[in-house]
Amino acid sequence: MSNFQEKAKALREHHLDLLTKKNHPLQWGNGIYEKYTNPILTAEHTPLEWRYDFNEKDNPFLMQRIMVNATLNAGAIKWQDKYVLVVRVEGADRKSFFAVAESPNGIDNFRFWDYPVTMPDDVIPATNIYDMRLTQHEDGWIYGIFCAERHDDNAPAGDLSAATATAAIARTKDLKNWQRLPDLKTRSQQRNVVLHPEFVNGMYALYTRPQDGFIDTGSGGGIGWALIDDITNAEVTEETIIEERLYHTIKEVKNGEGPHPIKTPQGWLHLAHGVRNCAAGLRYVLYMYMTALDDPTRVIARPGGYFMAPEGEERVGDVSNVLFANGWIADPDGKVFIYYASSDTRLHVATSTIERLVDYCMNTPEDGLTTSQSVETLKALIDKNKETMKTL
Repeated sequence: MSNFQEKAKALREHHLDLLTKKNHPLQWGNGIYEKYTNPILTAEHTPLEWRYDFNEKDNPFLMQRIMVNATLNAGAIKWQDKYVLVVRVEGADRKSFFAVAESPNGIDNFRFWDYPVTMPDDVIPATNIYDMRLTQHEDGWIYGIFCAERHDDNAPAGDLSAATATAAIARTKDLKNWQRLPDLKTRSQQRNVVLHPEFVNGMYALYTRPQDGFIDTGSGGGIGWALIDDITNAEVTEETIIEERLYHTIKEVKNGEGPHPIKTPQGWLHLAHGVRNCAAGLRYVLYMYMTALDDPTRVIARPGGYFMAPEGEERVGDVSNVLFANGWIADPDGKVFIYYASSDTRLHVATSTIERLVDYCMNTPEDGLTTSQSVETLKALIDKNKETMKTL
């Protein structure tokens, strides 16, 4: 066996060890969900055939010919009894693409399919596409809505960072062959659009996030709601904010819907991200809220503060101090798998149950919006516990 073959063999063994590593829940948590010891997908989890040329003549030093920078922000779906993610994979060239990874149990042993997704272009091709939300809609299609980014040609000459964002729409029946539909038409830029899984008044329903610019929310912001009658030529003509931004909260700068909401007997469970500014830059956390079954625009529970924030090594990466989630899966037995990315670098899973998440939403105090009210809320819990202790 040549030295090249020995190096290739050792590389494959090391990669297989990574792919088959068992994931275990952390011992101590908050009772709401369990986090796990290892990320479920990193750049190193991507197939070796995507990164190396294994022809010894062409690559005698066994170098990576195509480097992968990150795996993040995945849409999620239960598909043919597997836990399936449509992952945003970012190359060293800053271009993101979609790739499908599946696991038998949802917490480890994720394997990418052989090829990345071939996503057809819109009439005007995008420079970059990312952050797909997957929705198994009652019309029979699986829809993926994602951000399509293009350079802003109206920017001053030499400004190569100015960009525009539209909500791109595609649909599939098998997660392999995708039909691209026209980008969503709206009056504002849209980077976070999610399709509700059911018809509402016979129409498709969207959760939106209107923005004045690619980065700056401006006069826009908040999680919006819009109904459209034709998904194949989608246009938002009227938009209502159902979950607004608020001063000095975890959603002060912007907020956006994560995956599509989960239907429960008590209402629709929503997972969203909230953004605030601080000395270290923008801080992204996850939060939850619930809306009524008979009216998905009516908020019935709004637990205060964040649901999940970056901790430990999660805080470090390409864009530090960030958690983002656009995929979760609810099993028939009530177990929920929450797929979240940390610092735009790697993917993790947390697990909970419908029962626990509903309890969290319905029984966590709302944000009182002032220090004095926060103290009063805390004192009420302390007094309650003092009374409880008297009966023990």
